Amino acid sequence: MTKSEHGFPGATARPSTIRPIGVYALSGLASDGDRLFSIDTVRGYLVAIDPKTNNTVILNPYQLEDKEWMGVGGLSQADDTFWFTQDESVFWCDRDTLKPTFFARLPYPADGVAVWDATVYVSSQKSGYIHLFERSSGAKLGKFPQPGVGAETLAVNDSGLWVCDRDEQTVYCLNPRTGQIQLSALTPFTSPTGITFHPGEGNSEPTCYVVYADEEPYLRDNPNSETPLELAFRDRTFIHPLHIYTNPDERYTLSNGFLIEISYVEELSQLDAVSLDNVEWRIALPANTQRQRLRHVEPIGHPFTIEEQDGQQVAVFRFDHLKPFQGGLVGWKAIVEMYSLKYFLIPDDIDATLPLPAGFQRYLIDDDELSMDTPIIQQAARDGAGRETNVLRKMLRIRNFVYDRLSYGIQPKIDTPDIAFERGVASCGEYVGVLLALARLSGIACRTIGRYKCPAHPESRHLPLEPDFNHVWLEFYVPGVGWLPMESNVDDVIEQGPYPQRYFMGLAWYHTELGKGIPFSKLNADDKPEKLSVRHLAINHIRFQILDELVPAAAITAPVNAVGT
Repeated sequence: MTKSEHGFPGATARPSTIRPIGVYALSGLASDGDRLFSIDTVRGYLVAIDPKTNNTVILNPYQLEDKEWMGVGGLSQADDTFWFTQDESVFWCDRDTLKPTFFARLPYPADGVAVWDATVYVSSQKSGYIHLFERSSGAKLGKFPQPGVGAETLAVNDSGLWVCDRDEQTVYCLNPRTGQIQLSALTPFTSPTGITFHPGEGNSEPTCYVVYADEEPYLRDNPNSETPLELAFRDRTFIHPLHIYTNPDERYTLSNGFLIEISYVEELSQLDAVSLDNVEWRIALPANTQRQRLRHVEPIGHPFTIEEQDGQQVAVFRFDHLKPFQGGLVGWKAIVEMYSLKYFLIPDDIDATLPLPAGFQRYLIDDDELSMDTPIIQQAARDGAGRETNVLRKMLRIRNFVYDRLSYGIQPKIDTPDIAFERGVASCGEYVGVLLALARLSGIACRTIGRYKCPAHPESRHLPLEPDFNHVWLEFYVPGVGWLPMESNVDDVIEQGPYPQRYFMGLAWYHTELGKGIPFSKLNADDKPEKLSVRHLAINHIRFQILDELVPAAAITAPVNAVGT
């Protein structure tokens, strides 16, 4: 994957989603140039799928009773043979007979398999390695570490060894000889279970397909129940193209994005009678970044002007007077391109001699009740950073230290880091506070970012989607590189680790960046009481609509089109 010569905006992703009929949970994916192949782990079906029509054919209808294909994981196609994993073993079979032949066994369960020339690659989450075997003899050739922490399926081509990690929701391209990561990219859906490359039409480049298998909740209409609507779960499996744009100079990738309409509105609804004069209400707009582009913005309820604040665009609403219990709407509607972003930097890429830019000391101080002067937080910073000096390793070490000691839980209010850390349970905002305090005490410049996540339902196009909660994460600064994103608590999913790194230097397409390093919403007035805040005056409403899927291309440079100002 190289830099695209096509500019922004992205185009609708083609080819489209493939939805095989009659399958439950597909795992592993292969292509012979005409059809795609996968394994239904629930039924033991080996299926062939026409990507143009979704037509699905069971290739092993007479081998189901013997359960020879039950519990199969990875799948690969090489020449006229299929290769697959089952429990701790690797098998191959002729495509005509489909009679499995034993190839090799691991001490641990085997997940994925891929064949390239004379080498067979086998991944094992339990061992933590990708094992290499000689194809002709089954002799062990060596191993290198898995790039992620989950179960991984494999594919291989001229570009490298491709690894699809279910827990990381990430695709990696490795050097097939050394295992070094050449790039990584986030998948647009959860639970990827297989990857392959399928020839494109004419002279077009091959399409990277990823198969997904998961359960989804839905409301079941049960006519025999007193309350007919009940929560239930059903299998969800499908195949979707993964589009990757690579920026090798800045060492990041963009993957599948979506065109999203975002509406943010404050409904005037005072708790107590307040009269304000010469009111200036500032609400940050979606930021323009490597992964996010603001195409268009317009006012809702009241006109605004756009001003720049610390490099960020802010909608400024002005009122001569706000009367007690006055009604009204104040907000904006924006059309935004949002893509998944993943950096593939390693510690050796960082020049430790470079200083922070001038003025960045403000990102090292306690400017928001971070408890950086308390003994518990100062000791935590020393324990978290240890003796590490490389900024990437140090930040990851601090993150993992915090994950070891905090569990996620919604709190009635956001407490300061010392209270949250001592309690051991924290909301996303409290995770951010602890991480900011420990990082800043360790000399890493950090700032808060975020505000909301678009509900991750890309199949629900043109429907209003409203998030249940707001959400914040952080960015940390690496001299010579710039600001890198890091999720606050989302990767804290495994008790005591190992923790995924999907959102360490990465963000999914649904992360909405609203103002970076500046207050999201701020109200000024001539006679404003000191303790009066926006929440005393208004109720906020946030709504998303997913309009289309986009293919990432080149850097985002087009200007914002603001109307109604």
